[in-house]
Amino acid sequence: MGNFLSTRLFRVGETQVTVSSLLLSLAILIGSLVLSRLARTFVADRLLGRTRLAAGSRYAIGRVFGYLILALGILVALQPLGVNATTLAVFGGAIGIGLGFGLQDVVKNFVAGLIILIERPIQVGDSIELGDVIGDVTEIRGRATVVRTNDDIYLIVPNSKFISDTVINRSFRQSRVRYRIPVAVAAGSDPDEVEAALVEAAMRSENVLTDPPPRAWFREFGEAGLRFELLCWTSKLLHNAGTFRSEINHLVYEALTTRGIAIPSPQLDVRLRDRGTKGAARAADSPAGPSRGN
Repeated sequence: MGNFLSTRLFRVGETQVTVSSLLLSLAILIGSLVLSRLARTFVADRLLGRTRLAAGSRYAIGRVFGYLILALGILVALQPLGVNATTLAVFGGAIGIGLGFGLQDVVKNFVAGLIILIERPIQVGDSIELGDVIGDVTEIRGRATVVRTNDDIYLIVPNSKFISDTVINRSFRQSRVRYRIPVAVAAGSDPDEVEAALVEAAMRSENVLTDPPPRAWFREFGEAGLRFELLCWTSKLLHNAGTFRSEINHLVYEALTTRGIAIPSPQLDVRLRDRGTKGAARAADSPAGPSRGN
């Protein structure tokens, strides 16, 4: 067994790499991976769990701390292989060239992930909208971010998307959002009464904040009636816009119906012109009608 562990495999500079040194490096590397995950969980959940930091901030700090331990573990794991600072610099330059050509997207997404964790434009638990993707951030990984949609579908979005594209973050720096609910009523309705009905409907919902209070606006004259807009804030249904809009629409319909305010319905005027019948009648009334032979 001792002879097997002393078997020479290859040489790195002036250091002869044996089976034992290679196994030692692998053991240090695996231990660093396990320790980084444990440290990340310990820092995010236990060490910072008693503080007033938000869950997203604790998650970001734990991630960065785990990356630092992993990087330190890799440096220590390379020592038994004879990789010193000079060799590591040369090796890193060669690796950098290879990354520039073959793993450009991977490195770009990893760097973008670090930027996200440090700057925190998005955090775990935020409700975001990125193009056609709408959902909650559940995890920020080294290469991609996991987003859970309202349909309980998990989407893996590359981190570079959050750096290069415009992201709508409903949870950024505050835990409330304002929704705009369009409402149309029939022409001839009293605008003041309509606005009062809309505000009353919003105040009946437990999910609408009273500070700031809901407001109603008379937006414009439409082709089929008058168009209003109800603006109300919510913090309870921050991550479920569809449920909030549906609830407000039900309350608005009930309030308008109670006050006798009609909702416009599309109307279509159709005019029929029978040119053939009119032409035949004119021909029959003409004195110079067609003659028949006897």
